[in-house]
Amino acid sequence: MAMRAGNVAMALAVCLVVTSESTGAWHVWTVTETRRLLRADPPQKRLAVKLAGAKNEWESFQILMRSDVPVNGIALVPGDLVGPDGTVLPASQTRIYRQHQLELTHGTYRNEEFRPGWYPDPLIPLRHPLTRRPLEGGRFVAVPFDLPPEQTHGFWVDLYVPTDAPAGRYRGTYRVTAAGRQTAEIPVQLVVWDFALPRVSTFRTALGSPAARMRSYYRRRAQAGKEPEPEDWAEVDEQCAELLSRHRVNATPPPGSLAPEEQPDGSFRIPDEQIEAFRRFVDRYHVNAFRVPHPRSVVRDPVAQAERLARWLAAWDRAAERLDRPQVIFYTYLKDEPNDEEAYRYVQTWGRAIRQCRSVLKVLVVEQTWPQNDDWGDLCGAVDIWCPLFPLFRAESAAKRQALGETVWTYTALCQREPTPWWHIDFPLLNYRVPAWIAWRYRIQGILYWGGMSYWQGVEDPWTDPKTLDRRRGRPQPLYNGEGTLVYPGRAVGYEGIAPSLRLKALRDAIEDYEYLAILERHGLADQAQQLILPLATSWFQWEKDPSAYEKTRRRLAELILRSER
Repeated sequence: MAMRAGNVAMALAVCLVVTSESTGAWHVWTVTETRRLLRADPPQKRLAVKLAGAKNEWESFQILMRSDVPVNGIALVPGDLVGPDGTVLPASQTRIYRQHQLELTHGTYRNEEFRPGWYPDPLIPLRHPLTRRPLEGGRFVAVPFDLPPEQTHGFWVDLYVPTDAPAGRYRGTYRVTAAGRQTAEIPVQLVVWDFALPRVSTFRTALGSPAARMRSYYRRRAQAGKEPEPEDWAEVDEQCAELLSRHRVNATPPPGSLAPEEQPDGSFRIPDEQIEAFRRFVDRYHVNAFRVPHPRSVVRDPVAQAERLARWLAAWDRAAERLDRPQVIFYTYLKDEPNDEEAYRYVQTWGRAIRQCRSVLKVLVVEQTWPQNDDWGDLCGAVDIWCPLFPLFRAESAAKRQALGETVWTYTALCQREPTPWWHIDFPLLNYRVPAWIAWRYRIQGILYWGGMSYWQGVEDPWTDPKTLDRRRGRPQPLYNGEGTLVYPGRAVGYEGIAPSLRLKALRDAIEDYEYLAILERHGLADQAQQLILPLATSWFQWEKDPSAYEKTRRRLAELILRSER
């Protein structure tokens, strides 16, 4: 399995190119940076894969291919990676996807660099995400795959580094096979660093519940006679939670999992069996934040019914104590984007009433740390977790709130005038990785996104139409490709649930990057980490556009961690 250094260097220099009169040119190459290659992109020159990562981390790479003539029956065969003392990272644990492409004819609003073409984003798994059995019966299959001429297509490969894997260098070979073609052998090298990422992430996510959004999506489609609802929603809930957890995104338990019940004496209590079930969910899916329902279901007026509100909040205090998982933040989402005086008054009233009870339940508001209009007053004293849009973050204002013990998260939504890392299919894939670096630079602790990651209502088929939020309607109004989505309906590829996207993979890598920085901060090395990342993550309006720069800096962060732990 070991390879000579000279052979590795040669493989790094050129992609595999085999040419004959009967078969034409057959190109295979790899990409390890956070970069999306379109159908029209020409071949690149790197074949060998060189990765490095911590224990309990996912490492990924892409295998791309292009040919002058059709190539039929393409398949990808992973190999074991063999490391120190013969330790094996088995190929059976690898997760492989074929990249499905969407045609984008119009760019997202304000994307001045848009070019029409076929963009890969949905990922077709080779195997069922839970049972690991080969998939069949879907509209789209991963392999075998027929490559059309003069088109670039590819696979996405996820490698997981187990927590107990010995540190050191692992090597193996992946093979791309095709009917009547020479097999492309891809050397893969993975260096495992001698430290592990924690089981529960430091960076918090509030991206919504794909399963909850799917319930309304399939219900409407079933009522319209288009397709039935899934037969087993419990199975869908499990598959969604597992996929989110594997990508370090907070999963949401099924509706009603924690529900305070009013007692004869007027108090509220969450049943012990619900708390036990929630603890199992938290431990299984590594949850660090949970959104609590708005208290208005039991309290109409938080001032006039202050005592009732306090009793309801006390039920959450008791539940948090019995749960005994201090990493889990309980928060409530008071109002979506309070953008007028009435909305400000609402947040001021409810937020201050809740905070006066000094409950474990935190108040999250999607608003910047400074008032929109001085005539409305501010929201100080009404907010525990401020959540401004990327372009509405002001460092000095945020630092003042943080100094008072309040928390800042951030969120992204529709593309606005300011150039920030917008989340749409036709913007660079790196845009999904950059926000975590910028967030740590300002000690932002979480990120929010709307749509439950599965906002498919705006299109007939998310696997063929990227225009998930199209407001044009025959007029020059905004279009947003992929807005509100990070996953796709699993039914199209052979199972009920959700399938991931390239964008979700980049976001997972971002959350893992944040963990490197958090580890260094816990080791007292925040200043050194800050100096390394400042050239990349200067602000929400200025960041490094070269994906390879983040990989180089990530390795330097790892070196700092390794030195600090010796």
